[in-house]
Amino acid sequence: MNHQKTFTDIEYENRKRKTKRGGFLEMMEKIIPWQEWVSIISPYYPSGKRGRPTRGIETMLRMYFLQVWFNLSDEMTEDSIYDSNSMRKFMGANIDEERVPDATTLLKFRRLLEKNKLSEKLFEDLKERLEAGGLMMHGGTIIDATIIKAPSSTKNESGERDPEMHQTKKGEEWHFGMKAHIGTDAGTGYVHSVTGTAANVHDIKEASKLIREDDEVVYGDSGYVGLEKREEIKDDTKKSKIEYRINRRPGALRRGPTNVGKQWDRYIESRKSSVRSKVEHVFRIIKIQFGFKKVVYRGIDKNMNRLFALFTSANAYMLAKSGRLSTI
Repeated sequence: MNHQKTFTDIEYENRKRKTKRGGFLEMMEKIIPWQEWVSIISPYYPSGKRGRPTRGIETMLRMYFLQVWFNLSDEMTEDSIYDSNSMRKFMGANIDEERVPDATTLLKFRRLLEKNKLSEKLFEDLKERLEAGGLMMHGGTIIDATIIKAPSSTKNESGERDPEMHQTKKGEEWHFGMKAHIGTDAGTGYVHSVTGTAANVHDIKEASKLIREDDEVVYGDSGYVGLEKREEIKDDTKKSKIEYRINRRPGALRRGPTNVGKQWDRYIESRKSSVRSKVEHVFRIIKIQFGFKKVVYRGIDKNMNRLFALFTSANAYMLAKSGRLSTI
């Protein structure tokens, strides 16, 4: 996606210090297979023969990812592109010649992605590329879930909280919102499965959906204790044969200062946790790098579209950080 350089572009490129935002965008620019993803969206995109002329798919896809990566509203995304040289460069936008797509155009594009589950298709495409490149090792999965908070206030147009969100207690605190459940490759940490539920749905109920057909071992925290005894696992020919390495609850460990097995128990649990920590890295990228700590929209489906885009981006970010830019 090229355009003629302006004096502003040349001045920006000659800066001695590169900003973190600029460095991040350059990295994501190189790792994402733009043309292939444009072809995935193309069959669902308006032809532009009727009504207002459409903007290019790649332009809109780049704008959408800027919104996702920096956790911006539609209006803030438009304003930020005008304000940021690095964002304009990423967009390929020359504002001396054409306007940046407005917030309404971005809204319509996002709804197109939501309606046709296109973010999920992009997630699956990147996963297939990782597998084809030998970067996603099969045989082991780490399962986990994280709570994404939702506004609990009723001070809105409808006068009520989102009916699809619910509250749950974690530790001594109550949280209102949804849960993102993921399965990550135990060898590399790349995400291969994503589901979403209300926050009050127990982690263990979604576990079977996150396990791959060829998995031989599954890791999980103490919230998944007893997973192998559930009907959907016992009644499945393949999943019933998997080794479930689930962390035991602290109270289940052997006690007593003279118990010779106590240290061995701790060692085993530590080894499980060292593998399972890969999934925490992914959640950190989503919540800290991309700032997605609260749901953005009402309803599970709309937020799932955002989550698929986020986990696709997390996989791409981890791949880029590994230095293997040419693999996909």
